[in-house]
Amino acid sequence: GTNDPMDDHYHGTHCTGTIAGNGTDGVYGVNQKAQVMGVKFLNNSGSGQLTDAIKGIIFADQHGARVMSNSWAGGPFNQALHDTMASTKALQVCAAGNDSTDNDSKPTYPASYNTSNMLVVAASDSHDNLASFSNFGSKTVDLVAPGVKIYSTTPQNKYKYLDGTSMATPHV
Repeated sequence: GTNDPMDDHYHGTHCTGTIAGNGTDGVYGVNQKAQVMGVKFLNNSGSGQLTDAIKGIIFADQHGARVMSNSWAGGPFNQALHDTMASTKALQVCAAGNDSTDNDSKPTYPASYNTSNMLVVAASDSHDNLASFSNFGSKTVDLVAPGVKIYSTTPQNKYKYLDGTSMATPHV
């Protein structure tokens, strides 16, 4: 609710660099001409409230987001979050999770909501194998993208390598 999407963690900036990095220090995003809308609902330790996630999704939808990159997970099934994500005009691209589990039998949310506008992403390594940490699921995961040793931006003009389905999701 502050209109300040500045990243006081590093996770969002890393994902954004993967999407739209302009080539600075070797970080080329998958779409260097993308228009990015920063919507922040997690605090500086990566925690947040479900109600704030819902508000953020509604805000992005109302302001014309066509794709939402959801590199976050946590909590049990929530009907309000499900309904909010399902009702957006945007494609909801969601990280499958980093627990090495099968989302078909042990759901991870929001990735396991299985709405018609959702695309769920697992992570692959440099050999195009499923990353050791990546969740998977023949019914609940749609595709796999690079998610190991991903070099991208972090706050204060810094760069680092990170692993995770959070790093795979912005590639999509």
